[in-house]
Amino acid sequence: MSDRNAPERITPQDFQPSLPIDRLLSREAPSEEAVPLDVLFIGGGPAGLAGAIELARLAKEDTALEELEIGVLEKAGALGEHCLSGAIVNPGPFRELFPDVAEGDLPFARSAPRDRVYLLSEKRARRLPTPPTMHNRGNYVTSICEIVRWMGEKAEAAGVNIFTGFPADTLLLEKDRVLGVRTTPAGLDRDGNPGGGYEPPADVTARVTVLCEGTRGSLTQAWLESQGVGSPNPQIYALGVKELWRVEKPLGNVIHTMGWPLPNDAFGGSWLYPMADDLISLGLVVGLDYRQSTLDVHVLLQRLKEHPLVAPYLEGGELLEWGGKTIPEGGYYSLPERLHGDGLLIAGDAAGLVDVPSLKGIHYAVASGMFAARAIFEALKKDDTSAAGLANYDALVRDSFIGSDLYRTRNMRLAFKSGLYGGGLKAALMWLSGGALFGSRIGVEADAAEPREVTPPVEFSAADQAINKLDAVFQSGNSTRDDIPSHLIVGDDVPGAVADLYAHMCPAGVYERKGDGLVVNAPNCIDCKATDVLGPRWTPREGGSGPSYKRM
Repeated sequence: MSDRNAPERITPQDFQPSLPIDRLLSREAPSEEAVPLDVLFIGGGPAGLAGAIELARLAKEDTALEELEIGVLEKAGALGEHCLSGAIVNPGPFRELFPDVAEGDLPFARSAPRDRVYLLSEKRARRLPTPPTMHNRGNYVTSICEIVRWMGEKAEAAGVNIFTGFPADTLLLEKDRVLGVRTTPAGLDRDGNPGGGYEPPADVTARVTVLCEGTRGSLTQAWLESQGVGSPNPQIYALGVKELWRVEKPLGNVIHTMGWPLPNDAFGGSWLYPMADDLISLGLVVGLDYRQSTLDVHVLLQRLKEHPLVAPYLEGGELLEWGGKTIPEGGYYSLPERLHGDGLLIAGDAAGLVDVPSLKGIHYAVASGMFAARAIFEALKKDDTSAAGLANYDALVRDSFIGSDLYRTRNMRLAFKSGLYGGGLKAALMWLSGGALFGSRIGVEADAAEPREVTPPVEFSAADQAINKLDAVFQSGNSTRDDIPSHLIVGDDVPGAVADLYAHMCPAGVYERKGDGLVVNAPNCIDCKATDVLGPRWTPREGGSGPSYKRM
């Protein structure tokens, strides 16, 4: 017999539409007006720019390739405007990429001070020993936006062509060979018809295309699915919401917390990073495998600002910026079985190169971009950019510190599927044993396959520093036209409980429940991609849309 008192449950994947493969992949021949390049990096973040810089350096050392045409295609209106991270950075790959730049001239704000880790209850903070993976000695606190802008200047000085405001809408193929991309059109009205300022899509071709789209890249997903490239575990994700504050009280330590305001069966935590004496990065990250339908990361961050550990630092301060982004968290067992194809490579967050126990991924992105450049350089010298000619890239990644780091921590995030305290104990034992204890793969389901208990909403914060979602979107610098066509693909017949899930999941107020229906405010979207993980599919839209981060 069924239990009438059992809580109602919903499973997000039951209401999620399929990935629009036919839109994202095209076997039409490129247009006669296509822009021809030799190598094209899709995404102007750390991976794409590092790859372009390293390839330009290698090409200049070889007379046969010194005229190589290298391009970077970036969807934001300016470099850095769509980049968001904590961020504490391991400088190793930057030193390798820029050997002639003095340490003090690298784009880092300040050396990371000592680490402090706390377990929070609603009113108290208990200091914990800092886990070995979270020590930041030798690392730097910085702004990912500023890193990317600085790298962009270095890339342009090296002769790289950087095209901002041009999202890649479609991957162009001839059979299984990638030929380049088609960009999104601009100036369409709400119904998708050409309006004022219309600009048609453009084709950009290349001998090698490198997908550096960042987390949950739509072209990356489409290519992997079309090629049948899987992974031992599906990729899983977290959503991070971040605020940048100008403050009166300096923060003397790097602070990480776990526990409150998260429920015990949700994985995640918060951070406070001192970017300057008067500047603090504050954020909260929650795994998207959480169990409650109305868990709301933005609201939880607002509640966190009331906590006695956090509130004194914000008192008298000013919120400067706000933003959100998803993070790939699956680790070693969620990496695609191959990162190369015929005329194609995948790098950075698009490949899932993030180590959750150390809270690091930027240095992996830079290193993977460099490895991509080296594999491409050797392939071009041999005039073989087929899958076989580019296959060495996988070995470069997996045999490097990226592969060894991710293998050592391969099950540590997955252990938290059993809850905060059980997962914490297992993770500690895994670290002490070098990953050997509980070393066999812990299988997981995709986030959208995790059932959610239908729950009442979380109470919003009453703190003076609290900010609602609409004001938060304004603080992201969102510059999207109000009459732009929707780029979000919503499933049919979304019931009220699922509409509630979307409304609470999205930090930017894109989704609203009205009655038993769903209203979509697509211009609010900040491209965090949480919607693509659990609900409506995200697709590329007009260049320059979305947030305009300056110091995040």
